[in-house]
This record gives sequence, C-alpha cells and structure tokens, in this order.
Amino acid sequence: MCNLDDIEKRRLCEQEHLDALKSASERNRWGQFATPPVLALDIARYACTKLRNQAVSFLDPAIGTGSFFSALCQAFPAESITRAAGVELDMAFAEAASVLWQPLGLEVTPQDFTRLQAPSPENRFNLILTNPPYVRHHHLRHDEKLRLKRRVAHELGLEVSGLAGLYVYFLLLSHDWLADDALAVWLIPSEFMDVNYGNTVKRYLTTRVKLLQIHRFCPSDVQFSDALVSSAIVIYRKTKPSTNHTAILSFGGRLQKPIRKDKVSLDELRATHKWTKYPHSTDTITTVDSVPLGDLFIIKRGLATGANGFFILPLDEAREVGIPARFLKPILPSPRHLRCTVIERRPDGYPKVKQPLALIDCHLPKRELQQCFPDFWAYLEQGIKRGIHEGYLASRRIPWYSQEQRAPAPFVCTYMGRAVNDNKPFRFMWNKSDATAANVYLLLYPKGQLKEVLEHEPRLVSTVFEVMQTITTEMFLGESRVYGGGLYKLEPKELARVSAAPILQAVAGISPRKQMSLFT
Repeated sequence: MCNLDDIEKRRLCEQEHLDALKSASERNRWGQFATPPVLALDIARYACTKLRNQAVSFLDPAIGTGSFFSALCQAFPAESITRAAGVELDMAFAEAASVLWQPLGLEVTPQDFTRLQAPSPENRFNLILTNPPYVRHHHLRHDEKLRLKRRVAHELGLEVSGLAGLYVYFLLLSHDWLADDALAVWLIPSEFMDVNYGNTVKRYLTTRVKLLQIHRFCPSDVQFSDALVSSAIVIYRKTKPSTNHTAILSFGGRLQKPIRKDKVSLDELRATHKWTKYPHSTDTITTVDSVPLGDLFIIKRGLATGANGFFILPLDEAREVGIPARFLKPILPSPRHLRCTVIERRPDGYPKVKQPLALIDCHLPKRELQQCFPDFWAYLEQGIKRGIHEGYLASRRIPWYSQEQRAPAPFVCTYMGRAVNDNKPFRFMWNKSDATAANVYLLLYPKGQLKEVLEHEPRLVSTVFEVMQTITTEMFLGESRVYGGGLYKLEPKELARVSAAPILQAVAGISPRKQMSLFT
C-alpha cells in the first residue's frame, strides 16, 4: 500500500536534487519553476469543488515531479480518479515523476507537449491542473516559434504574437485535449492580462471557453521564490459562454478566499486592454498591480537639438573654443557609451564619465554675443556656414542656438534596443548628476505622492531604482513597437503604460497610510 505522505516527501527531495543540477540561467531557459505544494493543494481543492461527484480524468502537460498530481491525490477521493496522465520534456523530471507516481496510476509521457497530437474525443480529459514552463520568447528559436505559431493558427485559427512566452502555446494547444465541459486551471504569469501579446489569450478566454475566474496574487506575495514574476490562476470550462456570462476577477489572499473580487461581463473584458484594473477598489492592495508607470512618473522624451554633432561637444573642447560655462549644460552621453546603470555626479554637476559632454544652450541675442563673447560667436558662425541655423529644429527656435528645456531627471530609460539573449532592449539608469539628456533617452520625473515620498525619504530612491530593474522584457515589449532587424522602440506614452507593480516592493517600508495615498 502506497503512503501518499511518504511519496510527497520523496518528491520534494527529488525536486531539490534536480533543481540543483541546473544553474539559475539554465532553469530560466527551461522555464522550470516548481509549484509550491501549498499552492498546488489549494488549486486542487478548488477543482474538487467544481467536479464534485464526477469521475476525473486528469492531465498535466508539464508534470515536472508531479506537484499537481500529488495535490490531486490529496484533494480528491482515490476512487474518483479514473485516469491520470502527465507530459514532461525534461527526461530527468519525467523519470522521477514516473518512478514516484506510477504506483498510484500516473502515466508519464517523456515528450514535448506542443509536438504531441491530441487524443480522440473519447480519450480526452476533463481536468487540467498545470504550471506550464515559463520560457520567455527570446529563449525560443525562430524556427520553433514559427512552428508553434503555425500550429495554433491551424488548430484554433488564432494568431499569436512573436513576443508570447511558451506558456501561451501550452494553454492554447491544450484545447483539443479537453473533453466538453472539462475544467482547466492554469498557473501562469499575470503579465498576459495587460500586454499586447496577451490579446490572443484574452480573446480565447472570452470567446472559445467559459472563463470562470482569474485570481491574481499580490506582487509582493511572490509565489515562486526563484522567479521574479507575478502569478495568476486562470480557470475556465471548455464550453461556449452565454451572452450574459460574467467571470470573477479576484486579487490577493487565496484562490477561494481572495481579499477582493469583482464580477465582470465578458463584453466588458473584451473591450478592456488592461485586465489588472479589476477588481475595482480604492484599497491600495487591490489596485497597485494595475498602476502604470505613467501614474507615478511624468515621462518625457529627451531634447532634440537637430544637430547633435554641433550643439553637443566634449566639455574640454567646449572650453578650448571659448564657450563660457554659463552657456553650457551637462548632458548624458549616448547609451552605447554608458555601461553603468548608476551615473555618479562630479563636483561641477557633470556626470562622472570618461569624457563629459556639454550642450550649448544660449538665449542671448546675436549682437550681445558678438560684442561680449567673440570666441563663442566665432564657433556659432561655423554653424551658420554649415547651414545648421536653417535646419528644421534650429530654424524654429529663437535664437537658433537655444534649446528645448529638459530638467535633469533622476531616472532615465533608453529609447531603443534589441532583445538579444538575456539582454533587455531597454535599460533604466539612475542619474545622480545634473545632466539633461538627448532624445535617445526617456526621462522619468516622479510626481504626486511618489515625489513627496522620495523627497521625505531619499533612501527610497535607490530602492525604487533597484525594483525598476525587475521590470521584465515582456512587460517592455508588450507596449513597445518593433522595426526591421528586431529593433524595438519605446515612446513616452508606451513606457507610461508599462505596469509599475514591482515598485510596490519599493514602498514596503512606508507606513500603510502613505501607501494608500501613493496609489489612489
């Protein structure tokens, strides 16, 4: 007779052993983040309430070591489980799950779920409980991504964005594995609820199946200790929804005991870009996950000179040609010349970099310059000979050698980049200097209560900056636009839509009353 507690203890030991065989970066590429036993059991118990008195045929398309099967056996009467199957690509995990759970009837297939053919209708499953691999799109080979996209298009007639992670394909391709009216419970990143590449999943959930509930965990309540990701539980039945169907969107606490919840019609969900706005509440704990960066920062594009090669020059060179310090402003170098993320300040306010740059910005009229600063005027005459004063931007400024005004911003973000390997296409930097920035940067100025908090507690500036670094590539790319050659660009309004949820952690040390005012 098998003792379930003993098997679960062995499973946890095996999980720890197998995790230790891979580095953190390898596990990230595989998307292997084991489901915590307490969470798996909570989900299985919820499923039991929905399938009460029914015979259960169970599938986990990413079985791992069998966390969800273990929870299933604990939550459901043994006699109700008529069939149980798991699929696992990693051979070591597949073998472990088979050895552990075969005595209790689990059939493990060591294969890539996305390459398997769905069973015939009479062999389909009426329950899926799973935590699919969280493999980000940049870890998927181009040919693999193309195969997955084509298969979803062929089987469901849906087009998936190239920015979608592997979990999106798992969810969609499971459709034909489910029997009619089957229950599916997915533990996936909540980012799909807001980003553009999640639109296909949202369309599927509001048109092809009956969405029952989406439960989001508070961003500070990270479910996976080894993955910086906000999680959601997505629950639906494989049946067409009625025209007046409503789904529950809940937040915080546990699945069956959320802190807040709303019933939202499918029509409203279909018309809403950001689903994390639900459930509505004035309570900080239920709204912070849907706060965009634009609610916390004034975001502006850096200034455009129209002729950087003339108006921006090394500080030493500017001094040599006789441009007075009063007509020079510190300006950040191009991102490609900045490897650091924290830009320190020199005593004169310029960035502490190898070659500080200066921006010409003068509002004195021509006659006064000619009389008082002949060397400076001689330099400007060179620009006139080159026709710089007739350029599109310069010709619209009075005088033409003045500039747009951009105050130094404490935080800047690069405007364009490529997502190569594990590198993010966009970088946040902490600007401690007095330097302004050109239009290759986006400038972030704290506003409202966030500004007040940072002014009263300057130590939190570094904390906010650290948390900014946890904003994922997918959160960026979900709002940005892509051009030829895989170049991504991000405008101020697009950065303003990126979720500011991670910044919740930056205010964890502030009093609850201030947290409330910060996000309401």
